[in-house]
Amino acid sequence: MLALAGAGLLARGHTQSPGGFQVARSADGFQYVDEHGNIRRPDRVRDTFPSLGATWVNGDPEGEMHLVWATAGTAAAYRLNHQFADGAVLVKEVLAGAHGRMTTGQANWASDETKVWFVMIKDRKGRYPGNPLWGDGWGWALFKSDAPNTQVATDYRKDCLPCHQPARATDWVYVNSYPVLTHE
Repeated sequence: MLALAGAGLLARGHTQSPGGFQVARSADGFQYVDEHGNIRRPDRVRDTFPSLGATWVNGDPEGEMHLVWATAGTAAAYRLNHQFADGAVLVKEVLAGAHGRMTTGQANWASDETKVWFVMIKDRKGRYPGNPLWGDGWGWALFKSDAPNTQVATDYRKDCLPCHQPARATDWVYVNSYPVLTHE
């Protein structure tokens, strides 16, 4: 059945990886975008998107845990040519940190308090040229925990790019934080 399904996938915009797996060349991330380019936060990301990984960030005594998910096939497609497929969605959830002493020593972990969500949708075609939240190959969005369904960024150049500038060479994504993008 996999071989039959794979043949259909190849015919519909997929390619075969060197390991024989089917890899999407494009994703359906535009289901989260309206006709004007407004991005909505995907629901149930933890249940429906594969994890790319997590990064602990020490910005204050507690720190933060940055959890990142992507649409299915994103990591495999990136490993093929070091590019994100058109329509790939990345979602970063930033959780407040907590810490304490455990039997193994001092430990840090994520609390259950979400601070913000960042959403990026890969746009290779420049679909929304007049929208200030689309550019440099991505759609950019920010959602805060006090209004999780309200996108609050106004211009990706001032709200998003300053933090992503160091990752410019890797398509604005800190790929070194996510080994799944470079190693199977």
